[in-house]
Order: sequence, then C-alpha cells, then structure tokens
Amino acid sequence: MARTKFDQQVEETAEVVAFRIGRFLAGRPMDGVKRTDATFWRAGSRVLPKVEGRVARSSYRAGWQRLVFRVSTLAAVGAGGYQAGQVHQDATVATAREVWADPDPVLAVLEQTGIAAASTAAAGTAAYLALTYRRRELMREWVIPLHEALARPLRLPEQTDPRRYLHIPRDFSEDDAVIRVDVPGRLDFSKDLVADIITTKLALEGVTFSWHLAGRETYVTVKKTRKPPARAAFKDPKMREIVAAAKESAPIIGIGSAGRTVTVDLDAESPHILVNAAPGGGKSVTLRCIACQMLHHGSHVFVLDTKRISHPWASGVPGVTYCRDIADIHDQLIALGLEGRRRTRVADDLGIDADPKAIGPRLLILLEEVNATMKQLARYWEKIRESGDPKVSPALDALNEILYMGRQLRMHVLLVAQSATARALGGPEAREQFSTRILARYSVNAWRMLAPEVHPAPKSTKQPGRAQVVSGGYARETQILFFTEAEAREWATTGKPAPAAAGTQPGQVQLQKPAADSLADACSTPAPELPPATEPPAVRDPLADAWSLNPAPAADPGSPTAPTAPPVAAAPADDDQAVGLRQAAEHHLPGITLAALRFARANDPAFPGPAGKRGAELLYRVGDLKKWARNRPRAATGTTELD
Repeated sequence: MARTKFDQQVEETAEVVAFRIGRFLAGRPMDGVKRTDATFWRAGSRVLPKVEGRVARSSYRAGWQRLVFRVSTLAAVGAGGYQAGQVHQDATVATAREVWADPDPVLAVLEQTGIAAASTAAAGTAAYLALTYRRRELMREWVIPLHEALARPLRLPEQTDPRRYLHIPRDFSEDDAVIRVDVPGRLDFSKDLVADIITTKLALEGVTFSWHLAGRETYVTVKKTRKPPARAAFKDPKMREIVAAAKESAPIIGIGSAGRTVTVDLDAESPHILVNAAPGGGKSVTLRCIACQMLHHGSHVFVLDTKRISHPWASGVPGVTYCRDIADIHDQLIALGLEGRRRTRVADDLGIDADPKAIGPRLLILLEEVNATMKQLARYWEKIRESGDPKVSPALDALNEILYMGRQLRMHVLLVAQSATARALGGPEAREQFSTRILARYSVNAWRMLAPEVHPAPKSTKQPGRAQVVSGGYARETQILFFTEAEAREWATTGKPAPAAAGTQPGQVQLQKPAADSLADACSTPAPELPPATEPPAVRDPLADAWSLNPAPAADPGSPTAPTAPPVAAAPADDDQAVGLRQAAEHHLPGITLAALRFARANDPAFPGPAGKRGAELLYRVGDLKKWARNRPRAATGTTELD
C-alpha cells in the first residue's frame, strides 16, 4: 500500500519531535547546530570554526546546565499554569458578576498593580545598571579592546564572546590580582606577541607570565609581581640577622619580591657569578656584598682590579690579595691555575668520600672590568712573550680552567663586565659557565644575549641597587643588599678568620703574602708528590714553562748541546735583598720618596712586613716593596692602554 503525502508529513513531524526531545534531554542546542566547544559536562570557551551569526550565551554553557534550566523552567511553568487554572475556574463566575456590577474597585486594583510593577521594574533596572556599571566599564574599556587585539594573533572567530576566554577581574591592577587568558590548544601563535599585547592593552608593568600549554586546557596566567623594597641595608637589624644565618656557601645577594631573600648556593646551584651592568649600575656594590660575606666565613679573596680603586675597603683585610697592576694580575691568575691543578691532584688522592674542605679553603676571585682586563692581559702577554711561547696568554688559559673546574675545587669567579660578550669572556663556552647572572641597567640587546630563556624581558629600572638575578630560567627582581665601606670591612674582619699559613696537612694552601715571587709559590704549598723546588736550566720564559703541560726537558750537562747560559732563578737576586726604607727609596723605588714610604708604613695595611732588622732599623725585602709599589691605590686612568 503506497504512503500518502499525509503519512510522510506525520513521519517527518514525529522524527523532528523525537530529535527535539533528544536534544532537550541531552542539553544540546534545540536547532541542532553546535557553535562552541562546550560538552555535556564542561562549559565552552571558544566558538567553533566556520560558525556564522551571533552566538548566544547559552551556547557556552555545559549541557547539564542547560538541561537543569530547561527542566526547572518547564516544571515552574506547569505548576504555575495548574494553580492558575484552578483559581481561574473557581473565581471566573463570581468575578465576572462583581466586575459587571461595580467595575471601579477592579480598575483601581489594576491601576495600583501596574504602578507597582512599573516602579519595581524601574528600581530593578536602576539597581542592575548601578551594580553592573564597573563590569560594563571593564568590558568597554579593557576586555573588548584586548579581545579585538588578540583575535587575529590567536586566530579566533569573530563571534567569540570575550568573556569566555578573557578572565580579567575588575581589580586587575592590584598587586594580588591574577589574569587568565585561555589560548588555543593548537599553539600556532607567538607567545612573545601575545604577552606584549596583554601588557600593552592592559597597561601592565612588572608582571610575570606563566604558560600552561600541556594537556587539554591551555592558558596563560598573568600576575603582578610585588616589588622588592626600595632599600635593603645591612645596618637594619633584621637584615643583619639574615646575613648572620646564611650558609657559608650561599651568601645573601639581596631582597626580592614579597620580601623573599635572594641567594645563590655556590656549591649546589652556581659556582660562578656574572655581573653585567652599565656604568653606575652597582657592580662594585654587588661584589662587595658577596665578598665580605665570604671573608666572614673564612674564605680567601683575590681582587684583580685594573681600575685600582674599585674596592678600597678590601685593602689590607686579612685573607685578601689585592692585585692592581696588570703584571701582578697576570701572575696571580697563573698561580691560581696552578693551585687549581694542585687541588685536582689532592682531591684525586683523597678519594670520593673525603671532606671537600680537605683540599683547602674556599677561594673567591673578583675579576673587575673584564672588558678592559682581557685586552690588557692579551697585550701584556704579547709584550713579554718570547719565541716558542704559546700565542694565547697562559693567564687566560688559567682563568678558563678555573671556570671549568671551580665547583669541585672550591674556587669561584665573580666576574664584572659592562658588556659580557662571548668575545670579551674568551668564547661562548666560557660564558656558559656562569649559570647565575646579575643584570642591572641593561639594554634589550644585553638581555637577549645573557638571558634569552626569560621572555618577555622585564623593563630595566634606574632604581639604585635594583637588579635582575637570573638563574634556572627565571629572573628575580632584587634589591641588592647594601654594605657601606666600613660595614663591609667590619663584617669581613669578624667571624671565622682566613687561613694564615700552610698547616701540616697535605694539600693545605698558603693564603698569606708569599715569601717568594715564583708562580708555584705565589698561592700554594707544594704537595709531597710535586717535583723538588730546584729549577732546571732553561732558556724559556719561566711563566710559560710553569703553565705548560709538557715543559721542555732539561738538557744533560755533559752533552754537547747543553746550554751555556746560567739557570734562570725564580726571582732576581736584587729582589731578595733586605734593605732599609732610605736605601729602597734611593736605589729601588724611583718616584717614591722616603717620606711617602714612612707614611705608607704607618697608614697602609697592605704595606709589607719587615724581613729583619739592622740595629734599630727595620729591613724590608726589595721584591715585596716593588710589588706593593705596583699595586698601591692610585687614581684610575680611565683607559685600557698599558702604561
């Protein structure tokens, strides 16, 4: 039997009704068009691609929310209709008779009801407008402009409701506010561009971005960092307590956001620290803060300062070796390299279970103004290098070895630069040894060069003592702990004293002023397995031979090729003489008067001690006086050229 047109219409209508009932119970849109990424249990946040026309708010709700709303509305309408029907049925006849007989009371009631309804609607509308004014202002001034700027980089459909993916609180400019932006999971956008748009459109400063891109929910949270204090002074009793409680290997650098203490453990986190700042950025203050704390715990500090006047507080402090002349800096770096090799042999002999302190005290090397110092070291080596010597200065090789082996050998480098380029530090591999970097008054190029893993780059500030401590892929804004010159000297000279001389244990290093000028004796006492102190005959430069891994073998005195030149002594005989101050001023120290020497003996803590007496006159070793004369504090020349 053929189906009629009426039967087809009945079947189609039944199918439509069945689909509508299914959509109603499933919480899906009644028209069957899915416009957002909402599911039955999860609310939507984005409009699906190729969706046209306006998207209602209900499309973003989860399916169960729509189902509850529909069932509740249907139940309320049904109950209200049933009660209204019963009342209407009972009162229809009586009400009709009363109204027909006397309509004035009914009209008065209707009039009062209408006025009350109108007043209630007006009051409700006014209250709604008043209560939602700040929210509407937030939408108009901030949310919608941000949505218009982010829609293209995030590739969002035009119908996307900004309230569904931009979660911006009304007080988003407060310190504890958290902004959340849901981003597409396809991750085909530039994070730097999105971060720049958010900070620009919301006029944010000093914020951090946390990207959560794993899994189904992908979003970024923006938090405003609480600024460090405007000043962190050591004279504050609380700061003094914090510094006193710090670990020996973890000096306090400063105070970060929310009052958190910023420190770097030289044993566990970063053996070396790089300080990069423009002039006036507080480089010397930062080094003074760290060095005086290390001296307080018994470390020995080597200050290599071509400016000569960067750390006047450290002159004459026990445990400090201050080198200002480029020749002494060159020799001291080589001596430190030899000390590193000696410590390597001692650590190998002690084994893996030995106490790290058994290899010797902690050594801290403060290398000031590396941009100028490296150039001067290279030119100095070109000046003294002889035929057959390596082209690269052995002092630079020694510095590189210390950088590579510093953690296990308890030797740490604090390097200061105005522009820490790879060329200035001896190559990119040398710069990578500084896993902690302190940047102050930096440029955009300096940040990209030294901290490319942290983006976007925080804005540089001219706040005195303010810096960014970058470690482990994070940047911490820090107010550097400020020590005055007197406070630094007082704290460095109290606490655990620095070792005065080599002890009886093998491998202990001598840290006081050496009695000899030889490079091997400048910093360390030879271990028992080292060669005897007698120098073999040689015609090569003793500095190059001291650093060479394979020194030239000594020739047999009986062979015809034996050199006829006398052996090279560790120091000139003239430097081993013991003379009085008058004789030193007249014959050994040109340009320095006897009065200046007597004044320095009474007032300069770095003036060498006497080597003996001749009657009532004190005698001094000529080599010690010459070294003091080279490294005595003088005004900086302001140039990188050699004298």
